[in-house]
Amino acid sequence: MQNLQDWITRYLLDCQYQKGLDSKTLKAYRIDLEQFSMFIAQNSLELTREGLMAYISDLHQQYQPRSVKRKIASVKAFCGYLEYEELIGENPFLRLRLKLNPPLILPRTISLPVIQAILETAYHLKKYAGTLKQQKTIVRDIAVLELLFATGIRVSELCALQCGDVRLEEGEIKIYGKGAKERFVQIENPEVLTALGLYQEAYQDAIEQTGVFFVNRFQSPLSTQSVRAIVNKYGNLAGIKNHITPHMFRHSFATLLLEEGVDIRYIQRLLGHSSIVTTQIYTHVAGRKQRDILAEKHPRNKIHSF
Repeated sequence: MQNLQDWITRYLLDCQYQKGLDSKTLKAYRIDLEQFSMFIAQNSLELTREGLMAYISDLHQQYQPRSVKRKIASVKAFCGYLEYEELIGENPFLRLRLKLNPPLILPRTISLPVIQAILETAYHLKKYAGTLKQQKTIVRDIAVLELLFATGIRVSELCALQCGDVRLEEGEIKIYGKGAKERFVQIENPEVLTALGLYQEAYQDAIEQTGVFFVNRFQSPLSTQSVRAIVNKYGNLAGIKNHITPHMFRHSFATLLLEEGVDIRYIQRLLGHSSIVTTQIYTHVAGRKQRDILAEKHPRNKIHSF
């Protein structure tokens, strides 16, 4: 179905240049839509309600509910575009009832004592670093770890920070999130600001040369793989048995703020979520603390047995 391939190409260009979607989102859309196009072509189907039902049935036989929901959402957005551009007479999703309830997967978090242990390990190694080169590397690693927890920044966002995005005098950083959305996150902790300042001073030449804030020992932009390796390294050195990832710092940032009573809409803004629904998953994680709170704080505990 040649028209379908041409329409997909047009739609992806629209997503890239009109909507400003990032490369990862575009890649996911391309994979999903090409899979859909291939299914339609191989089964001699049309872009109709019947064709969609056959495709959705096939998806359920191959993928988990969460993946099925995402792939259907990609096709639905594409069909909405075709309808808007009047490339099709009727949206095939019209009168198509879908009810997908993927299982709730709670985000994996790190407890505050574990985060403290990781940071303490890094600072301890810096204090007793044998060479200037080792100390410089650890200064960079500390800045990465501190920023992950201080801001809840995504690892891709951290690696994409430009030198002008980190404004230590103002105590804030400018983050470019998904869909090229921009947000500012303030840093109020003096130790975090000091750690970032020491890193900036140590790597000033490389930062100016590359234009990015975080660099590696080859004076090139720090990669997401390198950040994962840094987190894993200090987690192991701190004796943490569980595998720690940069995204777990983001989850912990949100959950711990929620447990401190911070309004969820502030957390939504800090994380750069476009919908409050995405942020609400942290309420399930923070809810685990309710048992401890009730056990310790419930006023009934002050009434003695009769």
